[in-house]
Amino acid sequence: MAGFSAAVVGLGYWGPNILRNVIEIDGFDSVYGCDFNESMLEKNKKKFPSMKIAKDYDDILKNKEIECVFICTPPATHYELAKKALDHNKNVMIEKPLTVDIQEAEDLIRLSEKRSLKLMVGHTFEFSPAVNKIKEIIDSRLLGDIYFILMTRINLGIHRRDVSVIWDLATHDFSILFRLIDEIPERISAVSNSFVKKGLKDVAFINMKYRSGIIANINVSWLSPKKVRETIIVGSKKMLVYDDTDNDEKIKVFDKGVDVLKDPGSFGEYQLTYRTGDIYSPVLEATEPLNAEIRHFLDCVKNGGSPITDGYSGLRVVKAVNAAEESSEKDGEVVTIK
Repeated sequence: MAGFSAAVVGLGYWGPNILRNVIEIDGFDSVYGCDFNESMLEKNKKKFPSMKIAKDYDDILKNKEIECVFICTPPATHYELAKKALDHNKNVMIEKPLTVDIQEAEDLIRLSEKRSLKLMVGHTFEFSPAVNKIKEIIDSRLLGDIYFILMTRINLGIHRRDVSVIWDLATHDFSILFRLIDEIPERISAVSNSFVKKGLKDVAFINMKYRSGIIANINVSWLSPKKVRETIIVGSKKMLVYDDTDNDEKIKVFDKGVDVLKDPGSFGEYQLTYRTGDIYSPVLEATEPLNAEIRHFLDCVKNGGSPITDGYSGLRVVKAVNAAEESSEKDGEVVTIK
């Protein structure tokens, strides 16, 4: 497609990863890098010689050859930058979260639909072979009825300056939950604290209850001696553990559970049997989620498809994170997602 170019805006922490993949997929005539920090521009230019430099965001907006803008800047800037790009008829992919405000997220959705442009949010884990395999396992009923889900995402650092650990890390887990369970939590409660820097939450425990009866818990923290990225799913038939730090066996399905042999009704004792069987680890595709995500965005732009992680996907995560933040500010008071 002649004259089809892209721009990556924000070349700090995550931007270079986006830039690398945008260049590698060879789907654009040219790729621009944009950052107000000239040292960042020079650093990335050395690493990616084919990158064209844009020091001013207005230069990106005025360039009619640029049809796709990848926004990798701090969350508080997402709305303004994305709105300007949409106003200049550019398709937009924004790193998570979509915005930090529900009304702003809704506004971007309306604007993208009005202009028939693609709006996509970088929920990278929704393109992970492991997460997609878990979705397949759940849908196949191999685990039976889902009872509860425990999600842990903890490490020592990196402390963000602009958002809490809920916005930084729980966004990932909410997007995974929405991918696995096609249901909005009925109630959310959270407790958190700021131990290192006052006013900036660095640990949080988030509880959710679904109308179907499923309960879930998310634990996120920048303060841990050990890096853990683990999800445990307990079903009526089997149980599953997803360890994202395990390069060989990310998913393990356990034939473990408890069966009731005799229900005594009003009196008497339950007779239970504890089942321990085989452990199964499915083979996963060797696909980089970020690369798959960007290829999907490009395909939607070129062929008119609807992104898997579109504006509405981003909006439901923003609503969930907002509810968790609100509850944590109210000492764990239950909040309903509207």
